[in-house]
Amino acid sequence: MSQTISNEAIRKVRGQMAEGGVTFLLDKLSSLLHDEIKPLRGVREELDYIRCELERIQAFLRAADVIESSNPVLKNKWFRQLRDVIYDIEDILDKFTIQLRHDHENKFYSPLHKIISYLKDIKVRHQFISEVRDIKSRISIVFERYQSFDQRNSTLARGAADNTCFTYRGDALLLEESELVGVDKHKSQLIGWLVKDGPRLKVVSVVGMGGLGKTTIIKRVYDDGEVKKHFDSRAWINVSQSFKIDEMLKDMIYQLFDGVNKQAPQGMETMNSHRLKITIKEFLQQSRYLLVLDDIWGRDAWDAIKHAFPNNNQGSRVLLTTRNAEVASATCIESKGNIYVLEPLSDKESWTLFCKKTFRQNLSPPHLEVLSRQIVQRCSGLPLAIVAMSGILATKDWSRIDEWEKLASNLWAEIGGTDIQQSMAKILLLGYNDLPYYLKSCFLYLSIFPEDHSIECMRLIHLWIAEGFVKKVAGKTLEEVAEAYLNELLTRSLIQVAQTTSDGRIHSCRIHGLVREIILLKSRDQNLMTVTSEQNDMWPERIRCLSIHNTMKHAKVGNSLTKLRSLLIFGVEDSLSATSMPLLFSGDLKLLTVLDLRGTLLEVVPDGLFKMIHLRYLSLRDTKVKSLPSSIGKLRNLETLDLKRTGVAELPPEISKLQQLRHLLVYRYETEPYMPYHYLNGFKAPLRIGELQSLQKLCFVESNDSNGILGELARLQQLKRLGITKLKKEDGEALCSSIETLRNLRSLNVHSVEEEEIIDMQYLSSPPKFLQRLYLHGRLEELPSWISSLHSLVKLYLRWSHLRDGLCESLGDLPNLVELQLRQAFKGQTLSFKAGTFQKLKILFLDELEELRWLEMEKGAMPILGELTISRSQFLEEVPSGIQHLKDLKTIKFFDMPDELNKMIMAKRQDTDSWNLSHVPQIYFIKWKKSCWERTILSIGSASNKTASK
Repeated sequence: MSQTISNEAIRKVRGQMAEGGVTFLLDKLSSLLHDEIKPLRGVREELDYIRCELERIQAFLRAADVIESSNPVLKNKWFRQLRDVIYDIEDILDKFTIQLRHDHENKFYSPLHKIISYLKDIKVRHQFISEVRDIKSRISIVFERYQSFDQRNSTLARGAADNTCFTYRGDALLLEESELVGVDKHKSQLIGWLVKDGPRLKVVSVVGMGGLGKTTIIKRVYDDGEVKKHFDSRAWINVSQSFKIDEMLKDMIYQLFDGVNKQAPQGMETMNSHRLKITIKEFLQQSRYLLVLDDIWGRDAWDAIKHAFPNNNQGSRVLLTTRNAEVASATCIESKGNIYVLEPLSDKESWTLFCKKTFRQNLSPPHLEVLSRQIVQRCSGLPLAIVAMSGILATKDWSRIDEWEKLASNLWAEIGGTDIQQSMAKILLLGYNDLPYYLKSCFLYLSIFPEDHSIECMRLIHLWIAEGFVKKVAGKTLEEVAEAYLNELLTRSLIQVAQTTSDGRIHSCRIHGLVREIILLKSRDQNLMTVTSEQNDMWPERIRCLSIHNTMKHAKVGNSLTKLRSLLIFGVEDSLSATSMPLLFSGDLKLLTVLDLRGTLLEVVPDGLFKMIHLRYLSLRDTKVKSLPSSIGKLRNLETLDLKRTGVAELPPEISKLQQLRHLLVYRYETEPYMPYHYLNGFKAPLRIGELQSLQKLCFVESNDSNGILGELARLQQLKRLGITKLKKEDGEALCSSIETLRNLRSLNVHSVEEEEIIDMQYLSSPPKFLQRLYLHGRLEELPSWISSLHSLVKLYLRWSHLRDGLCESLGDLPNLVELQLRQAFKGQTLSFKAGTFQKLKILFLDELEELRWLEMEKGAMPILGELTISRSQFLEEVPSGIQHLKDLKTIKFFDMPDELNKMIMAKRQDTDSWNLSHVPQIYFIKWKKSCWERTILSIGSASNKTASK
């Protein structure tokens, strides 16, 4: 069944104009009115008029945003006209700002030049006033048209004022997977097909329409402990509609090699698809493997990849999902596999899911049950639709029956006919329409990312801010407000968590493919975003935000791009040059505010970039750029500069002119051979780095106190994350003195100049009390006493510390410590974890503790520890004492440990009194032998183990 959503389903539009964009313009206009540069004669009055008109527009938008127009087509046309007016106002303001900047920077011209400049000023003033008068006329026409078809403006305003709702954070997404319904019966059947039914390679296909939860179900199967034990190698590949065979194969190779802690083959990036398939086939030949291919749209994707999978008679399996029954049939006939047809939820399952997501219980409040059952019935058993509907209702006040009746009534009217797919699209649109005005543009903005793209949350937050979507809130930074926006979208189940950090922070998110299709169409309908990929789609006449996916072939050049505000490039393998992207190199994109070239083949920063004085976000991460010229100082509005994993090692002094800069990321890693560890290189900072007083992130600056760099840090009072490299012992006092002033600091990462160099942190008597993450790489003469006072600390990483006795005693009472990594950090024979200590610890990593012989864990220590790794500690003589008390352990890894320890653990697996770890899914023994990794997986709950060499 096709999942394409018709434009008819998208055009049910209310007042979706982004009021946040008007707010952004008002802020910009206010800044211009109060600029220290005196505007040209006659201009201030015109700017005042525009400000008044924008405030009027803002009031109308807030009112119109809360009701459904009686004439959607006319109203949609009105909003499109209004949007174009606002865009033109923004363009006029920014062009005028460019001229003011030019005049200000050249005010010391000779007398002749001053005369020429005066004549130019007259021309600019007349042109500006003419354009503003044209805007005045257009605004008047737009409002006359609005009033002609909707005379209920006062009613709208009252409706907006009354639209207060109780925010009930019954977040569907944050429910544990065990709370989902209708999954276990599918999971049991699929696991049976995977782990049984003989040694021949088989394909298991899960088929069903979009929104049925195919990916959710197979993810639970993929992560099941029994499945993990059964297969030596696993990989999960997102195929999607616009798959690229080489990228799929490379992704699979990286996952397979990473699964055995082995580096991928050199030269892989230049291999053709044939060579990539051979590499995969050779890797899997002696392995029992499980490969997931999620979301295969057509047979061409399967035919392109299937020959990479060897039939090695080891009981290997390929598990795939598809919306196409023909694909499922073809793949399973070839391998004599199985097809699992996924059906919608039953009425009972639908009701249970709805209640858990909406009310966080198995029942509905009695006075809402009838209405709730009506709503659930219209969701047609589709989990995605139920979750989307619950995301709306979870924010409603249970006592406001009128709101529930109104929603149920609208839903009933909206969803006519029998087409389930269209019904779900309309339900999802209701989820969009129910968003407050400030979230709509943020949500639609997600359409810039490619299908199945894992969206890094901090990247998204910085982009939202640069685009002007985030409102100022007293007492909060823009980043904190944007994070609240993200959490609200999660609460409403419009986006999903993709990855979390060890301390529970959301690292990345994703959107369902159907949701992306809907918002992509809506973005095009509103001309908010233009996305180009392999398909040569029609471009609108005016483009504000352009996202290029996979190829530059269809990236056109013309007048439609001269007013471009945002340019983002994803997965393009072509070199960026004056030929492939002439506008970027010519400097014609003068109004650009966002430029994201992450991962592109860019070697030199084009001079044209420094004409983009409105630029607020610039990412050159993972490019081949090696230096920044002094012209970077022209980008006075820049807020985010991301040079992570580039070749840039020094920033020019002109960087200190960027007074709006909030995030400065300049560092790269060097990985140690054969080991999953890395060295980090930072950058040489200019002498006046302290002038960047808006900075919140500064990573990683090289220590050089001879020129006062460390003292400059004390001026950066907004810093939340700080990274220092090449610290020397004599620099400790200056660094500690600066850190004591940084009361907003949340993350501190310090690297010594070399392994044996002492980092002297004893001078820090009053550390930032909200510090959450602390990384200390270097020798410590003793553990700083202030660490034990960090009650907010969730992650502690010590490397090269070589500390002696009392380490665990000093750290054990930290109330919120979730992750502890000790790498060459302890030089005693016995490491003891006492009863009652480390109550919140979930991850413990012990690496290269050279003298360690005994590891003791008393009952009551680390009660919720889930992951334990012991690595390269060659003198550990005994199985960790008391390890049987760690009832929440999910994974134990012994990395490059003595063979004697391996044998001892194997011998103790039957000793249920002192060992008894039957609840642990897997214990890994990983060792480097003769240029390959040998991995042994011990299944504690059985009498078998298996060894694989890679």
